[in-house]
Amino acid sequence: MNQRFGWGHININVEDLDVSVRFYQKLGFEVFLPGIPYLDMDAEKQNTMPPNTAGALGVPVSTTGRACIMQLDGGFPKVDLTEFSGLKQRDPLQNQDRGLVRFCLVSQDLASDYDYLLSQDVEFVSPPASCHKRMADVAICRDPDGTLIELLQVYLDRWPPIPRVNA
Repeated sequence: MNQRFGWGHININVEDLDVSVRFYQKLGFEVFLPGIPYLDMDAEKQNTMPPNTAGALGVPVSTTGRACIMQLDGGFPKVDLTEFSGLKQRDPLQNQDRGLVRFCLVSQDLASDYDYLLSQDVEFVSPPASCHKRMADVAICRDPDGTLIELLQVYLDRWPPIPRVNA
């Protein structure tokens, strides 16, 4: 079977774009584009989304907002941060809910990264903890709007053999 898709982006709706950009920069992200061109959204000023785009995204035609695209290590997926104005929003899902509840960033030194992020006033749900058979350490933090981010340090040498697909 041919691969039909590749990674694009993860969209995170935020209350305050500037606050969220600063938060994600603490995690090592950088601004890739100061806007999202295909949405006609800009990081600096509020724009009204074109009607056909608003319709495709299922938001009201008069939707206005600001947005930017962030990246980590120049790779994919990108993270789109979008600040909508005047739309009623619900709280983000939590770990016990269905749907996309968190995304994961890999760390080479979770204890050190945890200490650094604590010094930057990042809120954590849990400190680093060892997982089953010490195959990984995990900590969960929240962005300024409550989106859960898993920070993971993996010890592959402790994992069972991973079967090769199509070997």
